[in-house]
Amino acid sequence: MGLGAIDLNLLVALEALLEEKNVTHAGVRLSTSQSAMSGSLARLRRHFNDELLVRVGREYELTPLAERLLPVVQSSLHKAAEALSLTRHFDPTRSRQRFSVVMSDYVMTVLVEPLLRVIAEEAPGVRIDFHPIVVGQLETETHLRCHDLMIVPLGYQLPGVSETVMHDRFVCLVDPDNPRLVDGRLTLRDLAEMPHAACAIGKLTPADRQLETLGITPKVQVSTPGFNVLPFLVGGTDLVTLVPERLARRYESFARCAVVPTPFPDVPLVEAMYWHHNRHSDPAHRWLRETVRRIGASLCEEIAAVDDSHGEHAFPELTVAS
Repeated sequence: MGLGAIDLNLLVALEALLEEKNVTHAGVRLSTSQSAMSGSLARLRRHFNDELLVRVGREYELTPLAERLLPVVQSSLHKAAEALSLTRHFDPTRSRQRFSVVMSDYVMTVLVEPLLRVIAEEAPGVRIDFHPIVVGQLETETHLRCHDLMIVPLGYQLPGVSETVMHDRFVCLVDPDNPRLVDGRLTLRDLAEMPHAACAIGKLTPADRQLETLGITPKVQVSTPGFNVLPFLVGGTDLVTLVPERLARRYESFARCAVVPTPFPDVPLVEAMYWHHNRHSDPAHRWLRETVRRIGASLCEEIAAVDDSHGEHAFPELTVAS
């Protein structure tokens, strides 16, 4: 059968149906109604003479043929998108593009402001919708496909393409009048004995892993779903918390807290941007990645300048993630 006899839009529907394994979710992804999606599924079933999706309990599973079709369809649409992008041109000064970016509250605090300033100057018509990290959905290709970029700490096994954006280091925050604070420092014994306020993000932070390596199990008295609240919890209490330094410096002027170096070698926090391979060649997406890359580099230069002024070299060389 020639290509002219087939509605190639059905390939897009087929990919969504096979990846989502759900007619309703596939319809939402393609911004079409459930009835229209059901119609596409019926046409595809007739074409392949196969059910493609079969109900097992309350869920749907792919048939053996559908399992074989999925990688072929994904590859075909990826190649088609690459071919079409070769002739496209993206002009940020005139674009009305709308991007969707997922990031943690920490990254929103330190990166969004300079990002918006650059966009206002270079691409005033561009809009970015920011979304929080949803624990449990990070390591799925479907979630990655729904957004243009996800900026999260290295360590999440996202299936897309990735590149290091910026790095930071962890510091301790305590009330300035905490009696354990001696000459502006805490000891490992202090961290072992003090009650902690911790960020619960679904897995251990690099600072948590360092404490674990040192044989210290933090006595967590309170936990939060992000870093931003933590600086406000230590004031007037005997709590200690470990947060990225850039965030700590943002809050130390108006949250009652003292920024204290960790009593162990610097623990780097490395943030990377991830994107689905289908977007890799898109000119607008390339512009977005380059913009985020530039801002991340400028932030790294800022903290390196602080280190130089104190005669310190805090960070090892960092390589681009593959």
